[in-house]
Amino acid sequence: MQYEKAEQDIYSNEAMRLKKLYNYEILNTPAENAFDQISQLAAEIFDVSFAGICFEGNDCFFLKSEIGGSALEIIQDQDSGRFAFFASVPIVSPDGYQVGLIYVADTTAKPIEDRQLKMLQHLADMVAEKLESRMAIRRTLRAYDDRLHVLVHDLKNPMTTITLQSELLGRIPGIDDKTSLIAGKINAQSKKMIDNLNGILSAARKEATSFKPKKDKIDLNQILEEVKKEFTLSFERKNQTILIDIQEPVEVFADPDKIAMVFSQLIDNAIKFSPIGNETIITSKITDNEVTVAIKDNGVGLTEEDLEKVFLKFVPLSSISTNRENSYGLGLIAANALVEIHKGKLWAESNGKDLGTTFYVALPIK
Repeated sequence: MQYEKAEQDIYSNEAMRLKKLYNYEILNTPAENAFDQISQLAAEIFDVSFAGICFEGNDCFFLKSEIGGSALEIIQDQDSGRFAFFASVPIVSPDGYQVGLIYVADTTAKPIEDRQLKMLQHLADMVAEKLESRMAIRRTLRAYDDRLHVLVHDLKNPMTTITLQSELLGRIPGIDDKTSLIAGKINAQSKKMIDNLNGILSAARKEATSFKPKKDKIDLNQILEEVKKEFTLSFERKNQTILIDIQEPVEVFADPDKIAMVFSQLIDNAIKFSPIGNETIITSKITDNEVTVAIKDNGVGLTEEDLEKVFLKFVPLSSISTNRENSYGLGLIAANALVEIHKGKLWAESNGKDLGTTFYVALPIK
């Protein structure tokens, strides 16, 4: 039984690792100068001819940067005898998943110093940081675009009503010329507005994913459990625990991917801004046609001033992550936009500095 559990854990971790890698949207993308510069630095640190950055997908290697060529031969056939020197360090995501590696190699044997390996690790950390920042920016832009497109879509209904009503008004028998002229102008302008809105939505529909949230029946408890698994390594690294204290199914009609992203960001925040050994508790409450999920930590807390601007872009807050984790100031912005798309509400409460924070997500059940 113990062996079976270990095998399940390995499979689960690999699935989480691949999901993290795909979220970076790095696979099968062209080489970039920014990554080549990092590889070039690695080659210069070790004074070698070959260096590169590679990501390991599902039974395949993808090269994002390659200095000197022959990267696949170096990585996959180190016993060929051509390369007498090889060194590498893993590229690890902030939540502990190894997504790739940065390597150096040469046809001539060379000594390896601890100082060089430490510098190579710093370069690997720079790659991970670049991937994380890109992902945060992309998610925020998409969430904001989706919210805009949903608002535009919702505007079409009243504008269509105005168009029809103004047209009917202009056709009323015996209407005076002035009223008919005004009705005609309203009709023309409202039609123009609808054309503009359709133009915006037409561009949105050409994108890879739909801006409108899916209306699937989902169990928030199940979503939370799945998100919790993604942060297993992060909790272990800070000796933290998370308790999902929801005893019964909490079902809503929503987009599972977008809602998972909301809870992922809020749990990530709880980890970053809570000390070692902290416990995060998640509860829910149902009132009328609304369910509210509360994510409570015992971390650094927020001041009254922080609470007023916590969902504003690039506004500095007084709270500081407890283990110097990076915070891009974008995650809560994206989460708020995704909740608004679902006609819900996201807010935070805190009693002050070092007194923890509770984030609330309220969603309509239907």
